[in-house]
Amino acid sequence: MLYQDFENTISAPRMSRYLRACNGNSRKAMTLYRKNLKLSQELFTVISCFEIALRNRTNVLYSNLYGEHWLKESVTDRGIFDNHNCRHTKSIILQNLKKTTNLYSPAKLLAEMDFGFWRYLFAQPQFHAAGKHLLKIFPAKPTSTPAIQYNHSYVFNQLGKINELRNRIAHHEPICFQVGQSVIDTTMARQHYNLIIQLFQWMTIDESALLYGLDHILTVCNEIDSLLPS
Repeated sequence: MLYQDFENTISAPRMSRYLRACNGNSRKAMTLYRKNLKLSQELFTVISCFEIALRNRTNVLYSNLYGEHWLKESVTDRGIFDNHNCRHTKSIILQNLKKTTNLYSPAKLLAEMDFGFWRYLFAQPQFHAAGKHLLKIFPAKPTSTPAIQYNHSYVFNQLGKINELRNRIAHHEPICFQVGQSVIDTTMARQHYNLIIQLFQWMTIDESALLYGLDHILTVCNEIDSLLPS
Protein backbone atom coordinates (compact mmCIF):
# COMPACT_ATOMS: atom_id res chain seq x y z
CA MET A 1 0.00 0.00 0.00
CA LEU A 2 1.19 3.50 -0.80
CA TYR A 3 1.93 5.59 2.28
CA GLN A 4 -0.59 8.24 1.26
CA ASP A 5 -3.36 5.63 1.13
CA PHE A 6 -2.20 4.21 4.46
CA GLU A 7 -2.18 7.66 6.05
CA ASN A 8 -5.60 8.51 4.64
CA THR A 9 -7.00 5.39 6.31
CA ILE A 10 -5.21 5.65 9.66
CA SER A 11 -5.13 9.50 9.74
CA ALA A 12 -2.26 11.94 9.37
CA PRO A 13 -2.24 13.04 13.05
CA ARG A 14 -1.92 9.43 14.23
CA MET A 15 0.78 8.59 11.71
CA SER A 16 2.81 11.74 12.33
CA ARG A 17 4.41 10.31 15.46
CA TYR A 18 5.46 7.14 13.64
CA LEU A 19 6.84 9.18 10.77
CA ARG A 20 8.89 11.40 13.11
CA ALA A 21 10.21 8.33 14.94
CA CYS A 22 11.43 6.94 11.61
CA ASN A 23 13.05 10.19 10.45
CA GLY A 24 10.50 10.66 7.71
CA ASN A 25 10.90 7.17 6.23
CA SER A 26 7.30 6.38 5.28
CA ARG A 27 7.91 2.68 4.64
CA LYS A 28 9.46 2.22 8.07
CA ALA A 29 6.64 4.26 9.61
CA MET A 30 4.05 1.85 8.17
CA THR A 31 6.09 -1.11 9.40
CA LEU A 32 6.38 0.43 12.87
CA TYR A 33 2.64 1.02 13.00
CA ARG A 34 1.96 -2.62 12.10
CA LYS A 35 4.55 -3.88 14.59
CA ASN A 36 2.96 -1.75 17.31
CA LEU A 37 -0.40 -3.39 16.54
CA LYS A 38 1.24 -6.82 16.72
CA LEU A 39 2.84 -6.01 20.07
CA SER A 40 -0.48 -4.68 21.38
CA GLN A 41 -2.24 -7.89 20.33
CA GLU A 42 0.41 -10.04 21.97
CA LEU A 43 0.37 -8.08 25.22
CA PHE A 44 -3.41 -7.94 25.37
CA THR A 45 -3.55 -11.72 25.03
CA VAL A 46 -1.08 -12.20 27.88
CA ILE A 47 -2.91 -9.66 30.05
CA SER A 48 -6.19 -11.46 29.35
CA CYS A 49 -4.70 -14.78 30.45
CA PHE A 50 -3.34 -13.14 33.58
CA GLU A 51 -6.70 -11.52 34.34
CA ILE A 52 -8.45 -14.89 34.08
CA ALA A 53 -5.88 -16.49 36.36
CA LEU A 54 -6.18 -13.66 38.90
CA ARG A 55 -9.98 -13.86 38.83
CA ASN A 56 -10.09 -17.63 39.18
CA ARG A 57 -7.52 -17.82 41.98
CA THR A 58 -9.45 -15.13 43.86
CA ASN A 59 -12.72 -16.96 43.31
CA VAL A 60 -11.34 -20.29 44.55
CA LEU A 61 -9.95 -18.66 47.70
CA TYR A 62 -13.12 -16.74 48.56
CA SER A 63 -15.39 -19.65 47.61
CA ASN A 64 -13.54 -21.82 50.11
CA LEU A 65 -13.86 -19.13 52.76
CA TYR A 66 -17.36 -17.77 52.13
CA GLY A 67 -19.11 -20.24 49.84
CA GLU A 68 -19.75 -20.55 46.12
CA HIS A 69 -22.00 -17.47 46.03
CA TRP A 70 -19.54 -15.27 47.92
CA LEU A 71 -19.62 -12.48 45.33
CA LYS A 72 -23.40 -12.17 45.29
CA GLU A 73 -23.65 -12.50 49.05
CA SER A 74 -20.88 -9.97 49.66
CA VAL A 75 -23.36 -7.13 49.05
CA THR A 76 -26.27 -8.50 51.08
CA ASP A 77 -27.06 -7.21 54.57
CA ARG A 78 -23.88 -7.64 56.63
CA GLY A 79 -22.02 -9.06 53.64
CA ILE A 80 -18.27 -8.52 53.51
CA PHE A 81 -18.59 -5.47 51.22
CA ASP A 82 -21.73 -4.09 52.86
CA ASN A 83 -19.99 -1.11 54.43
CA HIS A 84 -19.33 2.53 53.62
CA ASN A 85 -15.64 2.08 52.79
CA CYS A 86 -16.45 -0.54 50.14
CA ARG A 87 -19.45 1.25 48.68
CA HIS A 88 -17.94 1.56 45.18
CA THR A 89 -17.17 -2.16 45.05
CA LYS A 90 -20.66 -2.92 46.30
CA SER A 91 -22.14 -0.66 43.63
CA ILE A 92 -20.23 -2.45 40.85
CA ILE A 93 -21.40 -5.85 42.05
CA LEU A 94 -25.02 -4.69 42.32
CA GLN A 95 -24.91 -3.20 38.81
CA ASN A 96 -23.63 -6.45 37.38
CA LEU A 97 -26.13 -8.48 39.39
CA LYS A 98 -28.89 -6.58 37.59
CA LYS A 99 -27.45 -7.73 34.27
CA THR A 100 -27.65 -11.36 35.40
CA THR A 101 -31.05 -11.24 37.16
CA ASN A 102 -32.65 -13.96 35.03
CA LEU A 103 -29.44 -15.78 34.15
CA TYR A 104 -27.54 -15.62 37.43
CA SER A 105 -24.82 -18.10 38.21
CA PRO A 106 -21.60 -17.57 40.15
CA ALA A 107 -19.61 -18.00 36.92
CA LYS A 108 -21.80 -15.52 35.04
CA LEU A 109 -21.40 -12.85 37.72
CA LEU A 110 -17.64 -13.39 37.91
CA ALA A 111 -17.33 -12.91 34.16
CA GLU A 112 -19.03 -9.50 34.37
CA MET A 113 -16.27 -8.06 36.58
CA ASP A 114 -13.44 -6.23 34.85
CA PHE A 115 -9.74 -6.10 35.64
CA GLY A 116 -10.13 -2.99 37.79
CA PHE A 117 -12.57 -4.80 40.06
CA TRP A 118 -10.10 -7.58 40.84
CA ARG A 119 -7.35 -5.04 41.36
CA TYR A 120 -9.40 -3.12 43.91
CA LEU A 121 -9.91 -6.21 46.04
CA PHE A 122 -6.31 -5.51 47.11
CA ALA A 123 -7.12 -1.93 48.12
CA GLN A 124 -7.05 -1.30 51.86
CA PRO A 125 -10.82 -1.29 52.56
CA GLN A 126 -11.67 -4.31 50.42
CA PHE A 127 -8.64 -6.31 51.52
CA HIS A 128 -9.47 -5.83 55.20
CA ALA A 129 -13.25 -6.25 54.75
CA ALA A 130 -12.68 -9.68 53.21
CA GLY A 131 -10.51 -10.86 56.07
CA LYS A 132 -7.00 -10.02 54.82
CA HIS A 133 -6.69 -13.41 53.09
CA LEU A 134 -6.18 -12.41 49.47
CA LEU A 135 -2.37 -12.51 49.38
CA LYS A 136 -2.69 -16.29 49.73
CA ILE A 137 -3.27 -16.45 45.97
CA PHE A 138 0.44 -15.57 45.64
CA PRO A 139 2.08 -18.42 47.59
CA ALA A 140 5.48 -17.77 46.01
CA LYS A 141 5.47 -14.04 46.76
CA PRO A 142 8.79 -12.84 48.22
CA THR A 143 9.07 -12.16 51.92
CA SER A 144 8.88 -8.48 52.77
CA THR A 145 12.06 -6.65 53.71
CA PRO A 146 12.70 -3.28 55.38
CA ALA A 147 13.26 -1.89 51.87
CA ILE A 148 10.21 -3.42 50.16
CA GLN A 149 6.94 -4.48 51.72
CA TYR A 150 5.33 -7.09 49.46
CA ASN A 151 1.91 -6.47 50.95
CA HIS A 152 -1.56 -5.91 49.52
CA SER A 153 -0.73 -2.27 48.73
CA TYR A 154 2.30 -3.36 46.71
CA VAL A 155 0.19 -5.83 44.73
CA PHE A 156 -2.52 -3.19 44.26
CA ASN A 157 0.02 -0.80 42.74
CA GLN A 158 1.54 -3.46 40.46
CA LEU A 159 -1.90 -4.45 39.20
CA GLY A 160 -2.56 -0.77 38.54
CA LYS A 161 0.36 -0.69 36.11
CA ILE A 162 -1.02 -3.67 34.23
CA ASN A 163 -4.52 -2.21 34.18
CA GLU A 164 -3.18 1.08 32.83
CA LEU A 165 -1.40 -0.73 30.01
CA ARG A 166 -4.53 -2.79 29.29
CA ASN A 167 -6.59 0.38 28.97
CA ARG A 168 -3.95 2.03 26.81
CA ILE A 169 -4.05 -0.87 24.37
CA ALA A 170 -7.86 -0.97 24.43
CA HIS A 171 -7.93 2.70 23.42
CA HIS A 172 -5.49 2.08 20.55
CA GLU A 173 -2.70 4.13 22.09
CA PRO A 174 0.84 3.25 20.91
CA ILE A 175 3.15 1.28 23.19
CA CYS A 176 6.30 1.39 21.05
CA PHE A 177 7.57 4.84 22.06
CA GLN A 178 9.29 6.55 24.94
CA VAL A 179 6.57 8.09 27.10
CA GLY A 180 5.57 11.44 25.62
CA GLN A 181 8.20 11.25 22.88
CA SER A 182 8.37 10.27 19.22
CA VAL A 183 11.26 7.91 19.87
CA ILE A 184 11.08 4.15 19.31
CA ASP A 185 11.47 2.40 22.65
CA THR A 186 10.00 -0.89 23.90
CA THR A 187 11.21 -0.49 27.49
CA MET A 188 7.70 0.08 28.87
CA ALA A 189 6.29 -2.96 27.08
CA ARG A 190 9.16 -5.14 28.28
CA GLN A 191 8.82 -3.95 31.88
CA HIS A 192 5.09 -4.63 31.98
CA TYR A 193 5.59 -8.03 30.37
CA ASN A 194 8.20 -8.95 32.97
CA LEU A 195 5.83 -7.82 35.73
CA ILE A 196 3.06 -10.09 34.45
CA ILE A 197 5.46 -13.04 34.24
CA GLN A 198 6.61 -12.32 37.78
CA LEU A 199 3.03 -12.32 39.10
CA PHE A 200 2.28 -15.57 37.28
CA GLN A 201 5.29 -17.06 39.06
CA TRP A 202 4.10 -15.72 42.41
CA MET A 203 0.88 -17.63 41.77
CA THR A 204 3.01 -20.73 41.00
CA ILE A 205 1.59 -20.85 37.48
CA ASP A 206 3.84 -22.25 34.74
CA GLU A 207 3.52 -19.26 32.44
CA SER A 208 5.61 -20.82 29.68
CA ALA A 209 3.22 -23.76 29.40
CA LEU A 210 0.13 -21.54 29.75
CA LEU A 211 1.25 -19.11 27.06
CA TYR A 212 2.71 -21.71 24.71
CA GLY A 213 2.22 -20.56 21.13
CA LEU A 214 0.74 -17.24 22.27
CA ASP A 215 3.70 -15.31 23.60
CA HIS A 216 6.04 -13.70 21.05
CA ILE A 217 6.36 -10.39 22.89
CA LEU A 218 10.13 -10.21 23.18
CA THR A 219 10.54 -11.17 19.54
CA VAL A 220 8.21 -8.36 18.43
CA CYS A 221 9.97 -5.92 20.79
CA ASN A 222 13.28 -6.79 19.14
CA GLU A 223 11.76 -6.26 15.70
CA ILE A 224 10.49 -2.85 16.75
CA ASP A 225 13.82 -1.84 18.27
CA SER A 226 15.55 -2.77 15.00
CA LEU A 227 13.60 0.06 13.31
CA LEU A 228 15.27 2.68 15.52
CA PRO A 229 17.18 5.05 13.20
CA SER A 230 20.94 4.76 13.55
